[in-house]
Amino acid sequence: MIKSPIKLAAVATFLTAPLVLVSPPVIAAGGGGGGGGGGDPYGSSYSGPASSSPQQRDRKTTRRTKKPTKQSAFDDPAFREAYRTAYATIYERNDYLAAIDQLHALKHDDQPNVANLIGYSYRKLGDFREAQLWYERALKADPNHVLTWNYYGLWQIEQGNREQAQYHLTRIAAICGTGCDEYRSLAAALEKPPGTGLVY
Repeated sequence: MIKSPIKLAAVATFLTAPLVLVSPPVIAAGGGGGGGGGGDPYGSSYSGPASSSPQQRDRKTTRRTKKPTKQSAFDDPAFREAYRTAYATIYERNDYLAAIDQLHALKHDDQPNVANLIGYSYRKLGDFREAQLWYERALKADPNHVLTWNYYGLWQIEQGNREQAQYHLTRIAAICGTGCDEYRSLAAALEKPPGTGLVY
């Protein structure tokens, strides 16, 4: 007779254990939808998903606070002035090696404008592999950096990749339309016969 209550208790424990294990996930799945109101028998005491949300928010906030610093480099007058100097070195003096050094000295290689100009300088020096790496770095920093799409599209034409250049042209159109300078210059380059030297 002693064995019966023990067996009964063991069976009762065994039968109720799966219910306890199954209940929280069912509640968690229903509670994350944002709609509904009520129906949660645990009220606000069930804290499974909620305990990880603040940590995720903190991580996302940290990422968001880091990202603007890449773009806000232009808020710094010293950075702006040094960038203008490198820009003039490229477009007025055509001294691409000096410009690359000046751009690296800014210590913002991951800033899309800086990475793009480094890529442009390497392209003008004929180092097409290095140019490609910098263009891709600029687009990784800002996938909508229209001037990089333009310069990288010109790079594609120089490499004989006209289909890729056409893709770059459609990306530019999606970003700034068909009337922007970047679109028009790449479209004009694509209209030239293959093998025509570019002056960009």
